[in-house]
Amino acid sequence: MFDGTANTVAVLVLLLEFGMLRSALLRAQVRLYAAQSFTLSVLAAVVAAGRGIPELYALAGLSFLLKVIVVPAVVYMLLRDASEEIAGSGALGVASEVLVSIAVAGFGFFAVGVLGVQSRVLPVAALSLSVAVVLVAFVLMILRRDVVSQAIGFFSLENGVSLASLVVAAGMPLILEVAFLFDLLVAVVVFGVLMRTHHRRSRSLSTESLDRLRG
Repeated sequence: MFDGTANTVAVLVLLLEFGMLRSALLRAQVRLYAAQSFTLSVLAAVVAAGRGIPELYALAGLSFLLKVIVVPAVVYMLLRDASEEIAGSGALGVASEVLVSIAVAGFGFFAVGVLGVQSRVLPVAALSLSVAVVLVAFVLMILRRDVVSQAIGFFSLENGVSLASLVVAAGMPLILEVAFLFDLLVAVVVFGVLMRTHHRRSRSLSTESLDRLRG
């Protein structure tokens, strides 16, 4: 039952990641990230009940508070100040981006399978899917040309890492799990400052103008 739940949640997380990549509206990306984070909070509670690790209930609560409420609220506030709705154009068309993401996700999924990881308590499919989530998040960060999409890509990358940690090492000390959330909070502050500063100087959230800074 635990394996089935973990695999189902991992599939949902990956599908929501593809949804972020396809979405043309910035606020829709934020809502998809919140939904993705909510599924991970549910998985943390399921792991806590299934494996008898009560500390994970605290992690589920903290994850819900930070990722589902605080982070989307901060990004929404920045978007309200910027008054922009449309995500920046990608380096490729949407269809091409999706095809690249499918190829990258497939590579990540089957690469973990080639490693031959076997365990009675490890949902190997969920681990493979978490690697695919991380790689698709990298694609979102690389191909999209606006600060918000790149920030959401980074935040969802952390969700992929959290998914892997829950299925591989759910019994790690709570302080280490909370440290991951603290790193996310720092990233939110950094991206928030970046969004506000970039918009103030360029009057846009697009990062295309930054390409000219490359040597």
